[in-house]
Amino acid sequence: MKEKKVFTVAVTGASGAVYARRLCQVLAKLGGTRVHLLMSDAAARVAREELGVEIDTADGRSVMKGLIGKEPKGFRYEAHANIGAGIASGSYRVDAMVVIPCSMGTLGRIASGTGANLIERAADVQLKERRNLILVVRETPLSLIGIENMATVARAGACVLPAMPGFYHLPRTMEDLVDFVVGKVLLQMGLEQGMFKRRLKRIGEGD
Repeated sequence: MKEKKVFTVAVTGASGAVYARRLCQVLAKLGGTRVHLLMSDAAARVAREELGVEIDTADGRSVMKGLIGKEPKGFRYEAHANIGAGIASGSYRVDAMVVIPCSMGTLGRIASGTGANLIERAADVQLKERRNLILVVRETPLSLIGIENMATVARAGACVLPAMPGFYHLPRTMEDLVDFVVGKVLLQMGLEQGMFKRRLKRIGEGD
């Protein structure tokens, strides 16, 4: 029997709640995975402003229904204050963790290794165990502090995947732009994606 992949998806208080919603919706449709979902209070506020949904981070049902629209099979909500959760331990194997979107504050605390809450502790565990950590940072312009923090986590083994949609797939809607970023995340998670075409002609081909 094929073992299920285990993922952690953490949503923090940067603009870009739509990326988290789309990723969770895709993972819910894929099935065959276990997903630990985390959300900060700041992320719930952003979701209210950007998605028009009311979310109570103390209530797992509220988080999943507000973010995904339902309570998918295989999803488990973890309160970000619960540092005793399984994903806070290196003995609990998580194939990949995605922080989407990743605020610059969360990035800085991961870079410094402080681990003040479950999101940061789980990220620290991924790094120390040499497991996949994907940080979808969302900020512009970038300060030197943010750039140096990204370099720090990249040297420690994280994948820094800024929410920078491409345009070579000829997007026509905002959803197309969101899908581009989410498709890139899925690839880093080791999952096949059909969100955008992967192959392009080289510049000059067919000219």
